[in-house]
Amino acid sequence: MIKSNLITHLKSKSVAAGAASMALLISIGATSASAQSQALSTRHVRDAITQGRAALVQHLNPAQRLQLVIGLPLRDKGATEAFIENLYNPASPNYQHYLTGNQFADMFGPSQADYDAVVRFAQNNGFVVTSKSPNRLILQVEGNVASIERAFHVTMNVYKHPTENRTFYGPDREPTVDLSTKLWNINGLDNYAIPRPNLTQRPNAVEANTGSGPGGFFLGSDLRAAYYGTTGTLNGSGQKLGLLEYVGTNPADYINYFNMFGPPLTTTVTLLSTDGTPALCTTCSDAEQSLDIEFAISMAPGLSQVIVYVGSTDQAMLSRMVTDNSCKVISCSWSWKPADPQVDDPLFLQMASQGQTFAAASGDSASWGAGEFNWPQEDGNILSVGGTHLVTAGPGGAWSSETGWSLSGGGISIDTVPLPSYQQNKAVVNAQNHASRTMRNGPDVAMEGDFQNYICHDGGCDGGWGGTSFAAPEWAGYLSLANQQATTQSKPTVGFVNPTLYKVGEKTIYTSNFHDILTGSNSGFSCVAGFDLVTGWGSPNGPTLINTIVR
Repeated sequence: MIKSNLITHLKSKSVAAGAASMALLISIGATSASAQSQALSTRHVRDAITQGRAALVQHLNPAQRLQLVIGLPLRDKGATEAFIENLYNPASPNYQHYLTGNQFADMFGPSQADYDAVVRFAQNNGFVVTSKSPNRLILQVEGNVASIERAFHVTMNVYKHPTENRTFYGPDREPTVDLSTKLWNINGLDNYAIPRPNLTQRPNAVEANTGSGPGGFFLGSDLRAAYYGTTGTLNGSGQKLGLLEYVGTNPADYINYFNMFGPPLTTTVTLLSTDGTPALCTTCSDAEQSLDIEFAISMAPGLSQVIVYVGSTDQAMLSRMVTDNSCKVISCSWSWKPADPQVDDPLFLQMASQGQTFAAASGDSASWGAGEFNWPQEDGNILSVGGTHLVTAGPGGAWSSETGWSLSGGGISIDTVPLPSYQQNKAVVNAQNHASRTMRNGPDVAMEGDFQNYICHDGGCDGGWGGTSFAAPEWAGYLSLANQQATTQSKPTVGFVNPTLYKVGEKTIYTSNFHDILTGSNSGFSCVAGFDLVTGWGSPNGPTLINTIVR
């Protein structure tokens, strides 16, 4: 049980705030009709609409039904962030005293009265509530366009996409609600940006000759040997790892991979739909989903379970991940582009408070640029994972050398995400690497991502695959090894690992814990000694880094 003065104080504030909210709700009758119309905390209208770059095509069919996620704000975001700062400060009495989901909801989540008011608001406006969340941060609903327009005071139109050969729907103005309870966002009001996986195939792009797969391509087992070694005993036993996927998968593909190339598949793979999106899909293109499973398990072949969270909205999947709170490491190989980049922060902050690391591929379009899909890899509450070109001593052999991958996503946040506290150090921000002194820099770390990997997918197997899509599940598997060691030694798991990794990078022990990648570039930035905007701190140097971060 956590008994620190800080937690007691925050709980007391939460109870008082909840009581105050209840009193206020009773006093005004708790009816949306009597509340004054108010704006939401985040933006929803795309710049292409406000700037006139998306031509109006027609009004969206009023009978069309959409699935939405109504988000509520944290009770006090500043207090939440301050708590997390203490949670990862070794000098704090709260160090690594992670919260449960109920503790987070009681301390920082919206009050039950506010959540109930939003439920009534949705139902009174013709929406069907499809799912409620224990943390009270999101409410999943379904309704027709006419109900959406009436409830949020918008007109839903169809527009011509300014950069893609398709149309998209979206609101013509920022939504407002006749509700006294504050809302954070409405997810699902547009389909302007369709999430994209960070992988591609170029079978003849590079010479792959040191891997164990056909044609010398790398298998997942090659990367485990390179980054962890062949003599260590850690295999992820007892650990659960999560994967975020916008599309379901066919189990026959990853089963085929392990049957052909090993190791024997002993991990339970659970396909879980978070909002009705099919998690089992035998006709979907599943290269991304299959490789995530194959390479995560290959790095930690003793994992007890991999949970594949499938959904059509980021908030539905992220909310289920924090609600379950069973996967202490989560990997995401997809990128998307929200209208407002802070929209997922409440859920990422809950992950950090619960001791979860969310590892996201940094992207495959070289240095970050305006207009690209740079989310969630820019967020300061996630581990952003870049890509490298790896050379090993031979099939299944040791790490030999590594260079920065030319397409590795990295740079300075184009969405002006503020500089995280863990990056506020001269070892991170300096003239040599050209990092920003005010905005988020990325990636944080890296692993193999060049076009020299072999996967099974869509009923077959082939090589030449690359992308930071590989690096993210590799790092997730590696951190699962660290959590296994922590659990075995009766220590807390590593939690949100960024503050710890940056402390290692800033010390003289850096080069014994990381492979410092000194050559290569991503068109906008170059690899340099120490932290850089192509590979971050680099890749892990065997069990040494695990021994350092598990303390």
